[in-house]
Amino acid sequence: MLSPWLDRRLWALFALASFGKASPAPPTVTSGPVVKLNYGSFQGQVSGNVETFLGMPFAAPPIGNLRFAPPQPPVKFKGIRQASNFGAACFQQSTNASALGPLAAIINELIANGSPGPAVVSEDCLFINVVKPANIPPGKTLPVLFWIYGGGFEAGDTSFNPGNTVVSRSIALGEPVIYVSANYRLSALGWLASKEVKEAGLGNAGLRDQRFAMQWVQDHIRFFGGDPKRVTIWGESAGAISVGSHLVINDGNPAGLFHGAVMESGSPVPMQDITSKQPVFDQLVASTGCTGQKDPIQCMRAVPFDKFAEAMNLTPNLFSFSSLAIPWQPTIDGEIIVRDPQVSIQKGLYAKVPLITGDCDDEGTLFSLSNGNITTNDEFLAYMQSNYFRGLISNDDLAAVGAAYPDDITAGSPFDTGTANAITPEFKRLAAVQGDLIFQAPRRFFLQTASTTQPTFAFLFKRGKATPLLGSFHGSDIPEFYGSGTAPDFIGTDGLVNFANTGNPSLPKNPISLLSAVDWQPWSSSKTSPPLLTFLDPAPAIAITADTFRATQMDLLTKLSLQLDSNQ
Repeated sequence: MLSPWLDRRLWALFALASFGKASPAPPTVTSGPVVKLNYGSFQGQVSGNVETFLGMPFAAPPIGNLRFAPPQPPVKFKGIRQASNFGAACFQQSTNASALGPLAAIINELIANGSPGPAVVSEDCLFINVVKPANIPPGKTLPVLFWIYGGGFEAGDTSFNPGNTVVSRSIALGEPVIYVSANYRLSALGWLASKEVKEAGLGNAGLRDQRFAMQWVQDHIRFFGGDPKRVTIWGESAGAISVGSHLVINDGNPAGLFHGAVMESGSPVPMQDITSKQPVFDQLVASTGCTGQKDPIQCMRAVPFDKFAEAMNLTPNLFSFSSLAIPWQPTIDGEIIVRDPQVSIQKGLYAKVPLITGDCDDEGTLFSLSNGNITTNDEFLAYMQSNYFRGLISNDDLAAVGAAYPDDITAGSPFDTGTANAITPEFKRLAAVQGDLIFQAPRRFFLQTASTTQPTFAFLFKRGKATPLLGSFHGSDIPEFYGSGTAPDFIGTDGLVNFANTGNPSLPKNPISLLSAVDWQPWSSSKTSPPLLTFLDPAPAIAITADTFRATQMDLLTKLSLQLDSNQ
């Protein structure tokens, strides 16, 4: 077990995915603009040319009998509430990274400059934030960027990325946007799964929270100057996988909730049936003393939050040996998600809205630090079969995976670093295959279909290749798109702002934007060399490269994923 301090630092590395700090929140003030909603009024604050309304409840507290339940309307109140500070974060699962063993010291050094976790954590956490230009001309409404944070469905919080930098940059570009972010429940509170959960109709509470917040935007964003008909949902990691899930919910009909989507390091990914998580549910029931109860869900609702948190912390997490095969995540529940998302893609049942999607070059490195005891080819193959393929692929297919991702450290990730970073004999190999299986291959699979039905744009983040062990690691692109850090180049931010305004990240061309130096065409513009906007070292270098790398390997992984779908 790592120390609590290091636990927070490790989650900060993953959730912030930056060695720098998050963008600072505007200072707290005691007076400011007031917005009146149908359930109460909130007083925000102004800092320069940006106005913020923070910590507004968008749903009733999900406590007591509402634990695990779908979100309910917020409680009405009288008077005016201050909206000057972020609300409490949802439960943050401990890393419990005992599998890291001797690598803990290395990680401690890597994340020494990270940020601590949220200041306040509570089960009452369904809060929403609005960041907007302070001066919106009368009669004008602005497009909306709706942020969904990452954190492996186990951690994360809106306060990590306040959004004021995005809004400020949009004002500088003359293309103002409104930024919205909302909390959603995490770990077992948001993603409880089992046959009992399915029968009770309680699956995917976290996705329901997100959609409830999107509906809040439809109902209320006009009071902040936003246009409910121009909403782009945007997420990273678990947030991007969430965005991918929303694209296939309701057989791809967005029901007016969103009109564009941006996915950083996440896509519509393969999912398991909700009942497949029964062993973890049973463990949780046992840890809370609810074994043998006629209604274990109702029993767990009565467990005090602190005790329930202890039970959740006993379950695997992203830095456990099982790595990206995490227990808490969206599942096929028969209500919100009715089939595997990749099958929905094959059937054409996904939202036909403009898209931006992309990955970091070394997605798998961060998640391969906990597999240091895998040191041989046989152990590598056994791990892939049991952990990701669930014993369902043939020996020949397993051997093909081994051949596609060879036992050669120079072919592993961080890519293009030769013999460097090989902290264990199989680390770079595991990093290569885990990054492709969970991130790169699903992205390309989706693009191959979606690019034929709607505008799609793709990127690759290859900066930071010299970062020890991790290279261009998962989440390291977040500061680029937020325009945060000490010397931001705003290339990613400008793409977001353009996209929110026009549905095209390259338009309009703006003389103050470095993005204008390249011609970022849709992915479908070349059948043989689909274009990627590629962020290169040193910043602010960018180029257009071809999305053709590791094509044979990714095709194999996609074939096996679809095979698992059919077996399921």
